[in-house]
Amino acid sequence: MVRILLLWEDKGMAPQFHGEYKVQGGKLVVADFDLAADRLANVSISGDFFLEPDEALADINSALTGQEADASAAQLAQAITAALAPGVVLFGFSAQAVAVAVRRALAKATGWSDHRWEIIPPSVLPTQVNVALDEVLAEEVGAGRRNPTLRFWDWKEPSVVIGSFQSLRNEVDPAGVDRFGINVVRRVSGGGAMFMEAGNCITYSLYLPQSLVDGMSFADSYPFLDEWVMAALESLGLKAFYVPLNDIATEQGKIGGAAQKRLSNGAMLHHVTMSYDIDADKMVQVLRIGKEKLSDKGIQSAKKRVDPLRRQTGVSRADIIERMSQTFAQRYGATTTALGTDELAEARVRVGTKFGTREWLERVP
Repeated sequence: MVRILLLWEDKGMAPQFHGEYKVQGGKLVVADFDLAADRLANVSISGDFFLEPDEALADINSALTGQEADASAAQLAQAITAALAPGVVLFGFSAQAVAVAVRRALAKATGWSDHRWEIIPPSVLPTQVNVALDEVLAEEVGAGRRNPTLRFWDWKEPSVVIGSFQSLRNEVDPAGVDRFGINVVRRVSGGGAMFMEAGNCITYSLYLPQSLVDGMSFADSYPFLDEWVMAALESLGLKAFYVPLNDIATEQGKIGGAAQKRLSNGAMLHHVTMSYDIDADKMVQVLRIGKEKLSDKGIQSAKKRVDPLRRQTGVSRADIIERMSQTFAQRYGATTTALGTDELAEARVRVGTKFGTREWLERVP
C-alpha cells in the first residue's frame, strides 16, 4: 500500500475516494483521500470556503489522517475541532460539513444524485390512509423495495392531524370538531397539529434513506431536504425560508411547517404542510392554540400565523403542486410513478389496526 501511495504522489494519480458536500446556504466542501489499512491516508480537503489562518487547512487534513474508515460523522468532526487552534475561523463551512464530505466519499453518506427518485402525484385518499401510507412507504424504502419517493397528498374530509407526542385534549377542541365534522388523526412524526380541509393546504412526504442526511444535525436536515421547495416557490416569485426548527415562512408570515420520523431500518420520513387558503376563523375553533405556543412568534393571534400561498402567489393550488413536482424532477432526475396496490392495501390494514383506532389516537390523552 505504501508503494501505491507513493506512485499516486509521484505521478499525480487520483485518490481512490472523492466526496462533495454543499453546505446549506454556504460553500462547497470536497474530500479526497486514500485508504491504508482501513484508515484515511493522503487526505486533502478543498473547496470554495473561507478559512483563517491558511495553516488551519493542514491541521484539518492531519486530524483526518489515520481516522478509521467506519468512524462516524460525529467522531470525524470532533477530531477536526480538537485539532484546530483557538481563534481559527471557518466561514461557509464547518467541521461537521467536512465530516459529511468524507462520509460521502466512503459511501457511508449519500447525495441526491446517488438515488433514483420517484414522484407519486396527488390522489384523493382518506386522511387516515394518507397518514398510514407515510409509515408504510418509509418502511418500503428502508427495506429496499421502493426507491426514495416524493408523494403529494390529497383528501376530501376536513381533518386535524396531530403530532405523535401531542395531547389530544390539549390540542383539539371537541366542540369545534363536532360542529364542523372534523376527522382527527394522529401521525407517526412529532411536531404540531395540522388543520386540513379539501384544497386548503399543500402536503407532501419524502421517503428516503437516512444516509442522505448522514452527519447533519436535525436542524440542518430540515432546510436541506426542502431546498427544492424553496426553489420552486422562488420561481413563483415567493422568497421562502426556514425559521428554526421546523417552520417555513416568508416576509409576510408563516406558510408551513415540517416534521420528521426516523425508522430503525435506516429510512426516514420528512413531510411538510403549507397553508394555501385556510379558514382561520374555523381553525381557531377546532384547535386549542394557547398563548405559550404563540409566545415566541411575536404576534397576538393564531389567525395572523396563517398566511396563505394563494394570496402571496396568485397561483392555483394545482399549479403550485405542479411547479413543485417539476422542480423536484428537474433537480434530481425523478420519474413519475404510481402508488403500489400492495402498499395501499397495507395502509388500509394499518388504519384498522393502528391509525383508525382510539388506542392510537388517545395514546397521549
